[in-house]
Amino acid sequence: MNLGDSAVAAAASAAGLSGPSIVVRPLGLTGDSAFQGVLEPLRELPAASMIKVPLAAALTALWAAGERRPDDRVTIAAENMTPNDAESPLVPGFRASLEELGRLMLVRSDNVATNTLIDVIGRERATEFASGWGLLATALRRKLSGALPLIDDPAASGRNAHPAGDAAHLFELIARNQIPGSAWLREMLAAQEWNAKLNRGLQPGDRFAHKTGDTDEVSHDGGILELASGRRYVIVVYTTLSSSRENDARFGDFMCRLRPFLDRG
Repeated sequence: MNLGDSAVAAAASAAGLSGPSIVVRPLGLTGDSAFQGVLEPLRELPAASMIKVPLAAALTALWAAGERRPDDRVTIAAENMTPNDAESPLVPGFRASLEELGRLMLVRSDNVATNTLIDVIGRERATEFASGWGLLATALRRKLSGALPLIDDPAASGRNAHPAGDAAHLFELIARNQIPGSAWLREMLAAQEWNAKLNRGLQPGDRFAHKTGDTDEVSHDGGILELASGRRYVIVVYTTLSSSRENDARFGDFMCRLRPFLDRG
């Protein structure tokens, strides 16, 4: 284990992050000596709402290919309704634009928008896009449920998969404008409404375009971090912590411990 990996592991342990799967990677020029570290990047953990980022990327790829347009409208179906952390503005029969659905999915983590986009894009198509971008362990297999019982999903074929290592790779592609719609995706991630985890450990002037994922089994956060100094990183933290305010604070503690390393190099 190199020094960066050791520092990441130590910070995770001290912060009480259970079952961590972590990637910290600089976005500087080739050969940049900036801090980096990884910890079990391909650990198999439920993806939770982190799966919404590759689904959103598939959506923008369809826009770029001309197969769909952002202003195309789709009717919200009753079978896609499920609870959300914040009340969804979507109701059965409402006709939403694809851009509106993508925005709600990333900014508010809206599960109804997500399930509707799964119908529009298709699970296999979304997974094919992910594979083409090198996300070889990522698969869209089922719709999302905001609470038990799980949503009725006859086409489900197992759990969604999107490990921390794949999430970090996708964030890097988005940061480097290497997939269609990168600018829109960054804008949506920067507008994230759920900012109670890694954001707690940031310093004034830092900017974090990110996505979170939470269930009663896991708690995740990850995205593109630009420091006040101008340095940029991809940071992804997956854990086996349950979703709670206390556990959100552990992410902030981890970032506080990690943050001094990030301006070095």
